[in-house]
Amino acid sequence: MPSHATPEPAGRNGPLAGVRVLDLTRLAPGPYCTMLLADMGADVIVVGGGRAGLPVPELCRGKRFMSLDLKSEAGQRAFLRLAASADVLLEGFRPGVMGRMGADDATLRRANPRLIYCALTGYGQAGPRAQEAGHDINYLAVSGVLGAVGPADRPPYPPLNLLADFGGGGLLAAFGIVSALFERARSGLGQFVDAAMIDGCLSMMAMHFPLWRTPLMEGRGHGIVTGDAPFYRCYPCSDGRHVSVGALERGFFEALWTGLELGEVPDHMHKANWPMIEQRLGAAFRTRSRDEWSQRFRGSNACVAPVLEPHEVWEEEQIKTRLEPGGRQQVPAIPKFLRTPASAAPTNTRDQTREILAEAGFSPGEISAIGGTHQPRGVKGLVWPPALT
Repeated sequence: MPSHATPEPAGRNGPLAGVRVLDLTRLAPGPYCTMLLADMGADVIVVGGGRAGLPVPELCRGKRFMSLDLKSEAGQRAFLRLAASADVLLEGFRPGVMGRMGADDATLRRANPRLIYCALTGYGQAGPRAQEAGHDINYLAVSGVLGAVGPADRPPYPPLNLLADFGGGGLLAAFGIVSALFERARSGLGQFVDAAMIDGCLSMMAMHFPLWRTPLMEGRGHGIVTGDAPFYRCYPCSDGRHVSVGALERGFFEALWTGLELGEVPDHMHKANWPMIEQRLGAAFRTRSRDEWSQRFRGSNACVAPVLEPHEVWEEEQIKTRLEPGGRQQVPAIPKFLRTPASAAPTNTRDQTREILAEAGFSPGEISAIGGTHQPRGVKGLVWPPALT
């Protein structure tokens, strides 16, 4: 699958071993995408400059880092030469920025027809918002996600920055890249992949758009899976912590009701019963602690699970069974492969510019002449977490 016989770093394994990725991104969606590719065995080279800063540290796993001054002629020549032997390039600039640096899709693929060029943006490559700045919350808003989540009596609120940045952005781009690599195995040709976060959000809403303004999803905060239904929500326990309840189907609801010893099982899909069901469930869960209920329902079909805070996750036994050796610092890639197992590589943010250029065939003199670690135009470092005062 790789474009060229480029030396591969020792120890790479997984289904994407041998695939080389050049990563020009800094904000969360791009680095998350390339971390997934690195977890699958790809050799991800993050190309930046001295002032560009590193991505969020937690998204640096398994990558190599180098510095090039993409505003200099030598830096641009070096980058074009690296791109000529790469399989994938990922960038997250506004449309047109890469062209002004002389490194747009058409230019790079003239030198390397097998290159997969992925542009990951919020609004896509064309349209009235294509040049607008934005963040996860804005892409959720425009795609209809934000208007459907949150309580009915308060303004919408985003579920962290998970949906647009990571789901609709990073995951969509990774899926597009892997799909393009699969197609290249047949055609021998690379292609341009336009991955827009609003597209990812629209895709994830595919099941919910038809339900909007119907009895199943009458409005924000009202519906079967919005937290409105008493059998699909969270309940406080005696210790102030919470359990999650997802007893949608009849059999699961019966297991919940009988497990709480509440007597005859009501028709939970009859909305007239919801106030009574809510009162009975709420009163029952308040009689014990979260962990007591978690133990009580362990192994049952009641769809009850403890609501863990982030710092508690690493002690959850089911999570531990999914972690690779090394614990929380080596969060596993998903999915797992039996024939070509992938193993997340350690984080190493040391600048490896000289080693990477030497691998690509640059002479010591050329490497010295390239020099410079200036910021590529349009890239800004992400300081995370931001300083709050």
